Amino acid sequence: MHISAFDYELPPELIAQQPLPERAASRLLVVDRATQTWTDSQFALLPEYLRPNDALVLNNTRVFPARLAGERTPSGGAVELLLIREVASNVWEALARPARRLRKGARIVFGESRLQAEVVELLSHGMRLVKFESTELLDHVIDALGETPLPPYIKRETGAVGNDKDRYQTVYASQRGAIAAPTAGLHFTPSLLQDIKGRGVRVAEITLHVGYGTFEPVRVDDVSHHRVAPEWSSITNETAGVINETRPSGGRIVSVGTTTTRSLESFITPDGRIEAGSGLADLTIVPGYKFRAVDALLTNFHLPRSSLLMLVSAFAGRDLILGAYRHAVRDGYRFYSYGDCMLIL
Repeated sequence: MHISAFDYELPPELIAQQPLPERAASRLLVVDRATQTWTDSQFALLPEYLRPNDALVLNNTRVFPARLAGERTPSGGAVELLLIREVASNVWEALARPARRLRKGARIVFGESRLQAEVVELLSHGMRLVKFESTELLDHVIDALGETPLPPYIKRETGAVGNDKDRYQTVYASQRGAIAAPTAGLHFTPSLLQDIKGRGVRVAEITLHVGYGTFEPVRVDDVSHHRVAPEWSSITNETAGVINETRPSGGRIVSVGTTTTRSLESFITPDGRIEAGSGLADLTIVPGYKFRAVDALLTNFHLPRSSLLMLVSAFAGRDLILGAYRHAVRDGYRFYSYGDCMLIL
């Protein structure tokens, strides 16, 4: 299938630039796969679409301030690193901007030399392997100097992140390691989760540290040739137990977000059980994939020609999803990370 099959037109003004004042005030488009229809609703009504014995599965990863602004030494030219993943102690794979300024051997300083780094290897697509040096624990100095790594379609001046540090984070985030938020979870509040639990829905958590692979552009024409980069994931024995008890008790596995879906589908065994453990989730989901772990999916609206739109299309069917997207555009839904969401039943 050609990547152009996952294109749609979106007016720029529908790209949400700020979160709503209240997390749960988002709109909810409910898509029914059985009837091939959709209904306009509100996220605050999500509990009404869930049933007793359902399992709502959340991704508890926590975004860390992975964007570092520094300057080359001794030239003083401004550069930026987006930390992608740690490959060895104090050695990170990072997306460099502008990449042309950071050749092998280039040195960078951050925060008046509180943190220093050297480019030790050139990688493809503007990526660099960077070794950091500091007298402090690296995580601590990154937390002090870094900025929240918002997607490029959210426009902010450097240093002007407003309340993004809190709002570009789920209320249940606990496991540090993501460079992007699992955005379907941004709509939840503690009181809404309590309401859901009060209805007999079991809430379980997995961890998948959202990495560059989740939003890396699809650079091939044939979508079957695209591969989403592996991301570290973990499922506890407790969570595996909850999920494995769900279907036998008459419930559905409701996945909050594409990242949760990728984790669950990566950890399901041939006999249909979720296996506890930790490791790399390296599954790429495109139309034709047979879902085995997920029965319903809560997800935000995704970019055209993206791997996330392909995953959602694989789950619900491309025609149904693109039809729902066209409706959302006509009806003025807010798109992308800080936008509204969709529940696919």
